[in-house]
Amino acid sequence: MPLLNLGPYKGGLIVVQKPTREHPLGKIAERLVGHHTTTDSMRYTVGLEGAFDAYLRGQDGHRLKQKIAKGQWKPVSDENELEPRDGFDVVTTIDINIQDIAHHALLAQLEHYEAEHGTVVVMEVATGAVRAMANLGRTNQGTYYEKLNYAVGESHEPGSTFKTIAFAAALEDQAIDTAQIVDTRLGSKAFYGRMITDTKGHGKISAARALEVSSNIGLASLIDGAYSETPERWLDYFKTWRLDTVLGLPISGEGKPEIPRPGEKKWSKNALPSMAYGYNLRMTPLQILAFYNALANDGVMVKPHFVDRIISDNRLIHEYGTEVLNPKIMSEASLNELRDILKNIVKRGTGKALSSPYFSIAGKTGTARTEYWMEDWDEDRRYISSFAGYFPADQPKYSCIVVIHKPSTKKGYYGADVTGPVFKRIAQKIYTDSPVKEHVILPTGSHPELAASESKFNALMAQNTEEIPDLTGWPLMDALALLENLGVSVSVRGRGPIIRQIPKAGTALRQTTTITLIGS
Repeated sequence: MPLLNLGPYKGGLIVVQKPTREHPLGKIAERLVGHHTTTDSMRYTVGLEGAFDAYLRGQDGHRLKQKIAKGQWKPVSDENELEPRDGFDVVTTIDINIQDIAHHALLAQLEHYEAEHGTVVVMEVATGAVRAMANLGRTNQGTYYEKLNYAVGESHEPGSTFKTIAFAAALEDQAIDTAQIVDTRLGSKAFYGRMITDTKGHGKISAARALEVSSNIGLASLIDGAYSETPERWLDYFKTWRLDTVLGLPISGEGKPEIPRPGEKKWSKNALPSMAYGYNLRMTPLQILAFYNALANDGVMVKPHFVDRIISDNRLIHEYGTEVLNPKIMSEASLNELRDILKNIVKRGTGKALSSPYFSIAGKTGTARTEYWMEDWDEDRRYISSFAGYFPADQPKYSCIVVIHKPSTKKGYYGADVTGPVFKRIAQKIYTDSPVKEHVILPTGSHPELAASESKFNALMAQNTEEIPDLTGWPLMDALALLENLGVSVSVRGRGPIIRQIPKAGTALRQTTTITLIGS
């Protein structure tokens, strides 16, 4: 074009670069990926992009420009005075397929139950690599988007998912036994002047059964009975397991757990029985999941991580391995008893609706009241539904937690109904795509029948035979190979092992030009 004959500037064409932020997966994992924004008044960092900005940023370039008419700026030349330098690439642990499954499973349930917000985290048991993290909040229009990172930043009373942790501490301390009997009465019992209730009465049941049916009275009675005089002994287990402190994630804004101790403002006589069933304390979903993942990982507690490695032009800059927070949270005996209970919760307890004949799940349902201190709670009840566990139960590969806040009570609010199906849907879809065994070990040496056939073949080839051998029962492929090596043309009828041959065995080879083999 004549417009371009005089070059980019004299000819009138000026190219202006405009960088844009792209989200190839749309809104999926948008909050986890995050962003880094700097304005004149503040510096705002979110998600992995904010956490790893030092690696991603690179270095700005410089180009000399000349101010021309009407306040416009024109580059002096095509070259930069200082070339920009690309930042490094951050390779996350997120599996796009699992992320897609988790996102849409959570979204469907939030929409159905008209819930306020929710989160899902799927973590690889052995490594702590987070394979999916979805965080969806509702807009004023009733739609959902990646509003906040609830999994990392939102501390709340966990409710019944904490019962597993409370039970585990007492079991490891040998203060309780799975077979001991606890009286849950008819569904209500007073503790220090305050009534604790269950959805229904279970009477006298074993401690293990109390956890299976998620009895508030059962757990409160067990823990208060064992530790009312020495609560610090029970609380020290949470300190040993590092549940009273943040995980130390690179993403900013991690919620701080609150587990009160005697002498602190939140401590009272009712604190101990309340904590036994998940109240009077606060934890984030990811902190709860770290403990369940340790149960699945033979007691090894690992730190959840989101980044696999930092690279530049396929050159490794830094690699992130598995970080062990606690090499063994409890004895093998306690682990086995606890894992059996978690399996039974799905088989015959509060999570029995999640049981599947095709794959096994182990975990704990949770239903917690929230904002119950508000005056309008009796007229407008709000709950937090949750499910935490791992799958497959016998050979755990993934752990997962689902938390949904304020589902419509008209449609349901129990963990088994609201969050359990999300967990099951995720587990089912991942399970069909993920074999339990990644490597199949093949047997060494030849199969006995093949070895015998090969030996027979080699023996005949080694002979200087002048007669047609008896090939009855031979596989056609072996017979063809033998006869063609003897220089004889072969005609084949049928398939399978040879049942007849023409001419018969013993006929002189020098008198034979073609042999017909008849298969079964």
